[in-house]
Amino acid sequence: MAERPPDPSAEGYDPRADRDAPRVEEPAPGVSHHEPIGLRERLSLNRMGTFDWDLDGGRMALDPGAMEVFDLRPGEYDGAPMSLISRVPPEEGLRLDAALSQALQDGNSSYGAYFRVQCRDGTRRWTHSQGRILHDAQGVAYRIIGIVREATSELADSALLRSLQQERQRQTVMVQQTTAALARALSVKDVTRVLTGAGSARRFGADALVLGLVANDRFEVIAAAGLDGEVPADMTHSQLDDTLPLSEAVHSRRPSFLSTRGELIARYPRLRPYVDVLPTGSAAFLPLIAQDTVLGALGLFNHEPAVHSPEARNLALALAGVVAQSLQRATLFDQEREFATGLQAAMLPRRLPPIAGGEVTVRYHPASVGRDVGGDWYDVIALPQGRTGLVVGDVQGHDTHAAAVMGQLRIALRAYASEGHAPETVLVRASRFLAELETERFATCTYVQADLESGTLHLARAGHLGPLICNASRHIDWPDIDGGLPLGLATAFGQDHFPETQLFLEPGSTLLLCTDGLVEQPGQDITAGIDALSAAVRAGPAALDALADRLSDHLWAEPGSDDDMALLLLHRSAIPGEAATPRMRRHVHQADPAGTAEVRSALRRTLDQWRAGEVTHDVEVAASELIANALTHTESGALVSVELLPGSPRRVRLEVEDRSSQWPRRRRPGETATSGRGLLLVEALADRWGAEPRGSGKALWCEFVLPDAPNGSGA
Repeated sequence: MAERPPDPSAEGYDPRADRDAPRVEEPAPGVSHHEPIGLRERLSLNRMGTFDWDLDGGRMALDPGAMEVFDLRPGEYDGAPMSLISRVPPEEGLRLDAALSQALQDGNSSYGAYFRVQCRDGTRRWTHSQGRILHDAQGVAYRIIGIVREATSELADSALLRSLQQERQRQTVMVQQTTAALARALSVKDVTRVLTGAGSARRFGADALVLGLVANDRFEVIAAAGLDGEVPADMTHSQLDDTLPLSEAVHSRRPSFLSTRGELIARYPRLRPYVDVLPTGSAAFLPLIAQDTVLGALGLFNHEPAVHSPEARNLALALAGVVAQSLQRATLFDQEREFATGLQAAMLPRRLPPIAGGEVTVRYHPASVGRDVGGDWYDVIALPQGRTGLVVGDVQGHDTHAAAVMGQLRIALRAYASEGHAPETVLVRASRFLAELETERFATCTYVQADLESGTLHLARAGHLGPLICNASRHIDWPDIDGGLPLGLATAFGQDHFPETQLFLEPGSTLLLCTDGLVEQPGQDITAGIDALSAAVRAGPAALDALADRLSDHLWAEPGSDDDMALLLLHRSAIPGEAATPRMRRHVHQADPAGTAEVRSALRRTLDQWRAGEVTHDVEVAASELIANALTHTESGALVSVELLPGSPRRVRLEVEDRSSQWPRRRRPGETATSGRGLLLVEALADRWGAEPRGSGKALWCEFVLPDAPNGSGA
C-alpha cells in the first residue's frame, strides 16, 4: 500500500521529508540559517521589487529590488517614469500603457501586465507588473503602489505548455487532413494517389514514405514519395520475412522505430547497396492492420535523426490505422467494381456481325470515378434482307441494378429488331417490356435500321441524343430527329409513340451514335460537349478504329467523366472509282406536316457549310414548292436530295422524288387563284429545272449557280 503524502497542516511538517531533492548551490550565500529576513530582502530573493507612483506629481519611486528587476544601477534612474524607456522598449511600453489605461477607464482598483525588459547586455527577459490603484474621495486615481518581478521562468513553463499544445494541435491537424484526404479515395489507386501526391509525406510528419501491400503471401511496394530515387526493382517484391523492414513489419505485425539511417542499415544489411536512396534520419515502419488482417506496411522517413517520442509513435500508429482502414475499404470497392463491370461487360455483345458495304466499331467505358456502373449499352444486329440494326441506349441509374435492367432490355430489343419490325415498333415493344419489369427505371435509346446498299437509314429515338453524320468532305450534321419519351415512361404515360425519320448515309460518310457520357461534363452545358464532339470528329483520323480511340481518349477519358459512355460508329464505304459528292438526303412522310420545315432547316445548315450565300433562300423556297406538289398531288411521300456538283461554276442541284408517274403540268393561274404557282416560282428562281423518270416514279430537279467561294476555297 502506497504511503500517504505528508500533511502540511500537521505539526512538524517538513516539505523535504521523503523527497530525494538534488544539491543546489545557493546564489545568496550571505543569508544564514537563523538570520531574520526583512520584507525587502524577501522580495529581492524572489527577484521582486516595489514601486510607488505619484500620478499627481509624475514621480515613480523604485526600491532596490525593482531597480534590479529593471537592470538599473544607482544614478541611472531619476524618478521620472519616462526615463524607464532605456529598459522598456516602445512596443512593451505600449503593452503596459494599454493595461493601465483600460483599468483606469473601467474604474478598476488594480491592473497587471506582462512585458519584456531589455537588459544592459541586449538580452530581453519577461517581467510582470502588478499595481494597486488608489482613488481619492472624488474617485479620481492619484497613486499606484505595486510590485514588479521577473517572470522568465514562469513564462518558460507557459511556453512549454503552449509548445505542447501547439504540437498536439499540429498532430490533430495532421490526422484530420490525412483522414479527409483518404475519405475521398475510393479505389486502391485513389489511396496511392493521395499518399504520393504533392505534400503527401508531410501530411504524415515525414519527408518520404513507402507503401506496400500483401499479395499472394508476398510483399509488393505499390507507392513511394520523397525518396532521392526509385525503389530498386529487387525491393519492390519480396518474401514476408525479417530481411527488409516493411516485410518484417507485416510478418511480425509490430511497428519498428529507428533513429538514424546507420541504425537502419545495421539492422537490415540488405539495404546497404541502396544507402543513397534512403534519407539520412529517422524511420518508422508500421504494419497496416484492419479487422485483424494485415493488409501491408507503411514506411516513413525523415532527413534528420531523431528519437521517436511516445507522442510521435502514437501519432504514427494512428495515421497507419487511418491508412489501413482506407485500404481495406478501397480493396472491397475494387472487388465490387470489378464484379459490377464484369457483369456489365458480359451483357454487351462480344462480337459484331460483318457488314456488307461498310464497317462498324464500338467503344464502351465505365465511369472513370466512383463505385457505380452504369446502364449504357450498344448493340449491332444482323437483320433480314442484308440490313443492320444499330442500338445505343442508357438505363437510368449507376448501379448493378441498372446494369441488370440494361441486360434484359438489350436482349428484348434485339429480339424485336431481329423479327424485322420497323424502328417505331421495336421501341414501342421495348418500352412496354420495360414498363412490365419490376423496376422503376426508365431508359433512353436510339435505334437505327441501316441499309448500306442504298444508304437508307430509318431512325427512331426515345429521349436519347440524336445521331451525328460526317460526310466524305468532313461536313458535320446533327439532323433533326423526332423522338418520344424514354422507354418505360412512354408506356406509363400512355404516349408510346416514336416517330420514324428517314435519312441517307452517302458513300464515304460516317454515322455516330453515343450516350450522353461522351458529351456531358459536370458544370458545363451539353451544347459545349456537342460542339467539342463535332470538332473532334471533323479533325479526327479517317480510320474508324483510330477515330473511336481518339474520341474515347480526348473527350471522355482525358477529362475523367463521372458517367459511363457507349459509342458506335458506322461507316459506309465509298464507291470505287466514284468521286465523293457532298450531298444531303431527307425523306418527308405523306402525313408529316412538320417534315417540310425540318427539310428547310437541314437545307440551311448544309448550304451554309457549302457557302451558298444568298442562294440559300432560293433553294429553300424551291424545295418547299416541290415538296408541297409531291405531297398534294401524289399519294406518297417525298425524297429530297441536294448535292454540290463538281466543276466550275459551283452549282447546287435539288431533286424531289415521288412515286407518281403522272408528269407535272405547268399552269397559268389567274390573279385570284390560290394555287398553281409552284413550278412558276421554281422556274423564276432556278437557273435550270426539269423532270425525269425514276423507276416507279419521277423526280423534279432544279439547279442554282453559287457565288465563288471566299479566297478560292472549295466547299
